[in-house]
Amino acid sequence: MEFFCYHRDRSDSLKLRQELLEAHWSYMDGYGAEMIARGPTLTGDGEEPTGSVHIVDLPDPAAARAFAFDEPGYQAGMYRDVMLRRWRNMLGRTMWEFPGGRTEGDRYLVLGLGAGQAVDLAVPPGGDELIAYGPLLSDDGEAWLGTAALVRAPDPATARAVLGADGYADVEVHRWQFGGRPS
Repeated sequence: MEFFCYHRDRSDSLKLRQELLEAHWSYMDGYGAEMIARGPTLTGDGEEPTGSVHIVDLPDPAAARAFAFDEPGYQAGMYRDVMLRRWRNMLGRTMWEFPGGRTEGDRYLVLGLGAGQAVDLAVPPGGDELIAYGPLLSDDGEAWLGTAALVRAPDPATARAVLGADGYADVEVHRWQFGGRPS
């Protein structure tokens, strides 16, 4: 089962994030085989982290909750909230298999929060810039709750356009970068 996890930082947590960086990486190293995508969201200027995205393949919702809530930053009170949803990998690959590589161009997390009938269930046409894409689902995988995409785009408006114009209560666009230990 695939899960989308988004830890959102508290506004005053940068120092704590820096102190816990090695503990965070070590914790995530334990999930290397299960990781589909990972990386921080950033301020609009790309200078400071604002959260952490992890998409993982785990046995069940209980394992996903343990993954999200045993994370060192969560345990230390670094995050203001955590979004944890079932997810379906519509691209069938990890971020490391994205043909566009790790560094060229700007990257974004586009998060559409559902408002009723499911939309955007198919990979959008011309999805060459998609790094990860899939629906956000209830724990049992039955109810559509939204859509999450990681995309390379020249600007936030272009990134936002990866989702349809209708069917969402809200759409968030955050700068994002490939995560993990620096090479």
